[in-house]
Order: sequence, then structure tokens, then C-alpha cells
Amino acid sequence: MKKFAASRPLLSLLAAATLALPGAPLNAQVNLPALGDAVSEDLDVGTERRLGDQVMRQIRIDPDYVLDPLLQEYLESIWTPLVAAARKLGHIGDETQARFAWEPFLVRDKSVNAFALPGGFVGTHLGLIQMTVSRDELASVLAHELSHITQRHIARRIAGDSKTSMVAVAGLLLGILAASRGNPEMAQASIITGQAGATQLALNFSRDMEREADRVGFNVLVEAGFAGSGMVSMFERMEQAYHLMDNGAYPYLRSHPLTGERIGDARTRLALEPFARPRGLAEHALMAARSRVLMDPRVDAWRVLENYDAGARKDGSNGFEQLGARYAAALAAIKLRDFERAEAALRSAELTLQLTGPSPAETAAAARLLTYLRAELAEARGRPADGLVALEALKGEKSRPMLLQRVGLALASGPASSAGPALREAADALQTHVSLEPNDALAWHELALVWERLGQPLRAIRAQAETRAAAGDLNGAIDRLRSGLRQSRSRDADQVEASVIDARLRTLVYQRQGILAEMYKGRYIPPDVELPN
Repeated sequence: MKKFAASRPLLSLLAAATLALPGAPLNAQVNLPALGDAVSEDLDVGTERRLGDQVMRQIRIDPDYVLDPLLQEYLESIWTPLVAAARKLGHIGDETQARFAWEPFLVRDKSVNAFALPGGFVGTHLGLIQMTVSRDELASVLAHELSHITQRHIARRIAGDSKTSMVAVAGLLLGILAASRGNPEMAQASIITGQAGATQLALNFSRDMEREADRVGFNVLVEAGFAGSGMVSMFERMEQAYHLMDNGAYPYLRSHPLTGERIGDARTRLALEPFARPRGLAEHALMAARSRVLMDPRVDAWRVLENYDAGARKDGSNGFEQLGARYAAALAAIKLRDFERAEAALRSAELTLQLTGPSPAETAAAARLLTYLRAELAEARGRPADGLVALEALKGEKSRPMLLQRVGLALASGPASSAGPALREAADALQTHVSLEPNDALAWHELALVWERLGQPLRAIRAQAETRAAAGDLNGAIDRLRSGLRQSRSRDADQVEASVIDARLRTLVYQRQGILAEMYKGRYIPPDVELPN
């Protein structure tokens, strides 16, 4: 499957989402506090969401904003019940439910970290997923960050200074995120002013807020059906890491200090809950393994992981750990195009799953992920027919990963002269999907590739523009649509598609004008002025 290529590397600087503590150097690895719920007249729900959208427009166009369908689906399968539980418990009111995004996203970064942003956005580093051993542990972190949002801690921390504009706060956030990734020059440009420095101090979360997020998050975790032991085991794992290492790989520890009191409170709450056995260990092992491979795209890292399964056998790892190690070895070998090694590791993973013996439902969930990996291997080898045969085991599934995997196989089927029917079927399926999910940047990107292969240049350009619009790059989307209008002046151009492009261009220009008017307090903005980078 082709990866949507973002236009410039910002998230590589922003991904750690950290804040410098007062008096600390700008490049200190200190995590950005989750931004989260006390009612504030100075920072109402709508303003907070607009602030979050402004920051996310910068994050979505960066290559380290991960668009992997399987990992995103897995993250949402944990996040969605947590949000539903918070609403059931009364933590999410009607207004915040309607106005906030409630959107989790993935960040390609090896560090163990998660963070919340204004307006209901929560980022999760792949490094965090790969170090957890159960979905309950990962859910405990997401529940904690969600609780920062539902308790509107962001409003409590930055609403005190009524003079701070939304533009200044957004610039501060981006600058602080950049500083955490070792780019102090970019950070200084954003936070050197006294106003930004004052806001930085306001954003540091108190331990009272961390304790509140622990307490609320634990209740949400249990209400959503996850094991409360996940929070305790996550605390214990991080406490051990804190004592063993302090090299910046665990930025979450710095912004969420693990005091003995907080750990003791979590254990006390767990003692009051009925015992719940962790579930989905096989599926989580595979998703942790996928995160391990994708979080570090260097060839040297993949070469190490290609033999990861051999190390798991030697150190006596349990069945789930060996399953994950073999999945990681297979995926790394695919990335290195060592297809024979990938096939051997994948077969070993399939055998390990059979011998591990989880429940039938858990076995089926893990087997599904191995089926997708087999299809991924077939696509990489240029054997789309083998991939389609593998997907027959999931016949009837109509998920987003299935759609995108079938499209990838269609694109791997060769030129339109031979793969025409498969490509047209892919175009129809994608067109239906994006009509229902217009903000799916990866689907638009794949659709652009399909239309280009089918010899439909205007439709391809429009899909490219929608890719950028969905990623938050309105300037890029408008540029592509204007290019499409210029090409539509040729005699043989599709005039119906040209009309669609013209109408869409007008809509996006109007949308950009509205955003600029909000940013600059209603001052007149000429139509050709672009959004700031």
C-alpha cells in the first residue's frame, strides 16, 4: 500500500509533544501536558477546538503523522469505548461531545509518550505501543489523556491570561514541540516573546491535575471494559524504567511524575474492583510488533528486526512475545525486500499462533492480522493474485484496512491495459468511501493514484487536492485545484469534472478566508493570502 507523502518534515520536530519546565533548556525532553475540562469563559469549547485544529493542520502534513490503516484501526478500537464510557459517566457534556474532535492519531517516534492537544486530539507514539504488553496498558494511558480533555485541564491552564491570542498559543505549542526534538532555533522563533513564556508557565500541569486524571481515567478504563490492572502494571513498568534509565526515551515520565502516592492510589482502586483477566494479548503482541518496525524506518533498524525472532527463541520469551517477534521479523524483511526471509518468518508466526492457544475469538483476531501481513507480502512481491487469495479468508469483511489493501493489490496488478477491471472496481469503492469519509487523506491519495493509472488526469488532480485538504494543507489543495482548472481549458478535458473542480476551489478559498479572519480578528484578508506555515 502506498504511503501518503506529506509535504515537509514538521512532525519529526513536533512528535515528542513536550514542554520545557521553568528554567530548563529548550531542548529538554519534557512531555507537553495533556490539555484538558473546567469551564472557562476565556477559553470556551469552540475556541479550544479552533486552537486544536490550528495545531493539527501543521501536524497532519508531516511525514511522521502515521497513516497505517491497521494501527489506526487498532488505536480507535481502544479509544472509542473509552470515549463512550466517559460520556456514560457524565464526563462529556453535549457541547463538548459535539464540538470536540475526539480524534486519536499516531506519531512515528521511538520514545514512550502520549499527549493531548486542545479540542480533543490525542497523539500516541509508536514507541509507547511497542513497549506495552496488553491493550489494557495502552488503554490506561489513553484513558488518562482522555481525562485531561474531559476535565478541560487546558482551559484551566491557559485561560488565566486573557491577553494571550489563539495564534500566540498555537505558535507556542508548535515551538515547544519543536524544541523537544532538538530544534531550538525553530522553538526560539515561536516562544522567545515574554507573552509566550508566560503561557508556557501556565501550561505546566499540576500534580493535582495528574492525580485527577488518574482517578477519572481509572473509572473510565474500567467502565469501558478494560482491566484496571492495566493502569497499575503500566505504572509499575514505567517506575522501573524511571529508575533504570533517564536518557529521554521516556518523556511521558517527565510530565507525569510517578510519585509513590499516585502508584499507591492506583493499587488501592484496583483492589476495589473485581479481577479482570487481560484480553487480546495475541492481537496486541502483533500490533506492538508492527509499531516496533514502523517507528524507526532506518535500514539498519530493520536489519536488526529481521532477526528479532531468533533473539526471542534464545531468551525464552513466552508464546505471545515470540508471536510478536516473528511478525516483526516478517514485516522488517518485507521492508528490506527479503521476501524469502519474510515468508519463513510469517509461516513461523502462523504456527506459533496455533500453538499459543488463546480463545477462539482472540485467535481469529490475531489470524486476521497475519492474513493482512500475507497480503502485504504479496503486494510487495508483485503477486497481487496471491494477496487476493489470502484475503479470501476474510471474505465478507468491509473494513477500511480491507478496502485499502485491495486497492494496493489492484495498483500492483500492472498497467491499466491488463488491470483495468480491478482498477475501475478500486476507483468505485474508493469514491464511495471518500463520499462518506471526506477527511480520509490516505484514501484520497490512493484514489489519485488509481485515476492517474486509468488516464483520468483531472480526476487525479482533484483527488490530489482533496488529499491535501484532508491533511489540513489548504494552501496546497488550492494550488492543485488551480492547476486542474488550467488543464481543463484543453479541448478534450472533462468539463463536468472541471465544473466540480471550480466549485470545490471556491469552497476551499472561502474556508481559508474564514480561518484567516478568525486568526486575525476579522481584518480584511485578500483572497490570495495563504495560511501561515
